[in-house]
Amino acid sequence: MKAIAAFGFALLLVFPAWSAEVTMAFGDRIPPFCFPETNSGIELEVIGEALALRGHVLKPAYFPFARVPLSFKTKRVDAAMTDGGEDLRPYGALYGDTAVVYDNVLIALASRKLHIKTPADLQGLSVIAFQGAVKRYPEWLGPVAAAGKYFEQNDQAIQVRTLDLGRYDLVLSDRTIFKYFTRQHKLETGKDLQVVEEHTFTTVDPADYRPVFRDSKIRDDFNAGLKQLKSSGRYQQIYDKYLLK
Repeated sequence: MKAIAAFGFALLLVFPAWSAEVTMAFGDRIPPFCFPETNSGIELEVIGEALALRGHVLKPAYFPFARVPLSFKTKRVDAAMTDGGEDLRPYGALYGDTAVVYDNVLIALASRKLHIKTPADLQGLSVIAFQGAVKRYPEWLGPVAAAGKYFEQNDQAIQVRTLDLGRYDLVLSDRTIFKYFTRQHKLETGKDLQVVEEHTFTTVDPADYRPVFRDSKIRDDFNAGLKQLKSSGRYQQIYDKYLLK
């Protein structure tokens, strides 16, 4: 009996006492963070591996970016990669630690020689951004939207093409995403994008990009797994896999 008890205790050390499938909402067009066609990408792998370290299985569900928070609010998913700039705690959201950070900047053709320092500098300019950006940056984008010069596009590859064609004055995009689609643009067309210039307009706050969970145990397990990923060096390996190609 002692041997059986000891074996049972050893199993508890090896296998988690409880595991779950976690259906989580992700944006459907945000390479290199999410590639729906292969269930891969920086954010998918970081979150998936963090959960797996505690025995859970990630089941990604893909939505247009603006619908990611809505999918959580309507209980279609157990978790979501972001709250989209909306406080989801009234809908049962428990915030986890930040898995990845989106470093959003305003991007213009360098030939335009724009100077963007304050929201007032956007007056008269057209801006194309990712879905839900106006909720994240109302001070900057609210007046542009009110003037009828603000547009949102779920497919961020279109941002690169339309900026290059001069159809918009500015793109609001994460640096990494814009660079990814710039490389894709060259591969598809054989042509370099016109030289662009970045305008930093806000300070990155990692808390803006925390995933949300409905279950406190899963949230805590995710946080513990994420910490382990970072301390082991695996977190950086995932980033390097996609950014050092």
